[in-house]
Amino acid sequence: MKLYYSIPSPYARKARVVALELGLHLDLEPVAVHDLSNSDYGKINPVNRIPALMTDDAGLIFDSRVICEYLDARAGGGLLPAPGPARWAVLRRQALGDGLMDAAVPRNAERNRPPAQQNAHRLAEYERSQRQTLDALEAEAAALADLDFGVIAVACALGYLDFRYPDEPWRPTRPRLAAWYDAFAQRPSMAHTRPDA
Repeated sequence: MKLYYSIPSPYARKARVVALELGLHLDLEPVAVHDLSNSDYGKINPVNRIPALMTDDAGLIFDSRVICEYLDARAGGGLLPAPGPARWAVLRRQALGDGLMDAAVPRNAERNRPPAQQNAHRLAEYERSQRQTLDALEAEAAALADLDFGVIAVACALGYLDFRYPDEPWRPTRPRLAAWYDAFAQRPSMAHTRPDA
C-alpha cells in the first residue's frame, strides 16, 4: 500500500499512526499538494488533498477517516469498535480531533497570508473553534484512556498545535489534557511521525 502524504499534515499523520499501531507497512510518497506548477497529484486524487492511499484491493482511497477505517479492517480490527455505544464514543472523539485539525490547518494558512489579505473574522472563528474544542477535550480527558481512532485523531491534532502554534501554549489551562497527551506522545507511532523529527 502506498500513502501519499506530507510530513506536516496532521491528517496524514493520523493515517500513519494508525498503520503503525496496527502493524501495517505503508510505502510513503511525499506530495507537494500546494504546488500548482509542477504537480500531477490531481491525476491520482482529483480532490487534491492528502492523505490518499493506493491499495491492492480497493483502489485509491482518500480522506483520513476512510483510510483509517480501511486500515483497521485490513488488520482485522482493533481501533474501531463494532456498531454500538462504544463505536459512537470513538467516532465522536475522532470528530473532536478532526474538528480541531479542521480549525487549526486553515487558520495557519490564513495567518500566513500577507496581513492586508487576512480575513480577521475567519481567523477569529478558527481560533474560537480551537479554544472550544480544547476546552471540551480537557473536560473529557479521562475518556482518552483506550487506544482507538478517537484518541489518535486528538493526539495528532494536539501535535499539530505544538508544531504550528508554539506561540500559543494550550497546556497551562488544560492540565489533564496536557498530561494525557505528553504520555501518549511517547508512543513509538507518535514519536516516529513527529512533523519536526
